[in-house]
Amino acid sequence: MEILAVLVDILVMLTNVLVMLIIVQFIIGLLFAFNVVSPSNDFLRQVYDSINRLLEPVLRPIRNIMPNTGAIDFSPLVLILGLQILTRVMIGFAGAY
Repeated sequence: MEILAVLVDILVMLTNVLVMLIIVQFIIGLLFAFNVVSPSNDFLRQVYDSINRLLEPVLRPIRNIMPNTGAIDFSPLVLILGLQILTRVMIGFAGAY
């Protein structure tokens, strides 16, 4: 059952990369919101837009289910929690074999 353990390790790495992308998106958004970095900075704007394009298909269904909380978007937090739960379940299944 080494193959299952390898597959779980790959899935765990992919979920960790997704969590890192969510955190980077959040930090860049804060930098733009508090004018630490100018939104006209082409490099950061392109990075931010690219990450948004990657994450939007995953975050949109969560936003549709959650109630509107105004200016604060909790969907990235819900996604991170869901990914962490998924990771723990995958590790549990791999440990059972």
